[in-house]
Amino acid sequence: MGRKRSRTWKYIYFLFTGLISLFLTGCVISENIKKIQEDKEAYGHLLRAKDLLAHGDYEGSLKENRKVLSLADNKPPADEALFNIGLIYSHYGYQKKDYKESLNFYRRLVRDFPGSPLVVQAKIWIGVLEVIEKTKQVDIEIEEKKKELSR
Repeated sequence: MGRKRSRTWKYIYFLFTGLISLFLTGCVISENIKKIQEDKEAYGHLLRAKDLLAHGDYEGSLKENRKVLSLADNKPPADEALFNIGLIYSHYGYQKKDYKESLNFYRRLVRDFPGSPLVVQAKIWIGVLEVIEKTKQVDIEIEEKKKELSR
């Protein structure tokens, strides 16, 4: 009689252990599903941002790229969103063009995502924009000198 009880309790313990394992596995799986859904949502916003940029809607594209940044949380596709924002701020068609802001986003891409395939392009843009900013500064200095000489 004693043996039957111990076997029954063994089965109950085994069942209880299995239920706990199943519960913990379910928590891990649900967390992974949540991350996959967030990644899918971020990539959806990235695609919308690229489409809006292609159609000349710079503000809409900026908004979508910023959503990607908030969803991706310093992992891809945040690198693409940073690159796109830098591109928008330096785009010739964007009325609110701001080369300094563009430089900030490219530098952030290089700093936060050193392994990204976009780093090489970002470094090229950084070089070009730095030359443009230096040229602007020289132009300002020339204008100031002209004003001084004309007085």
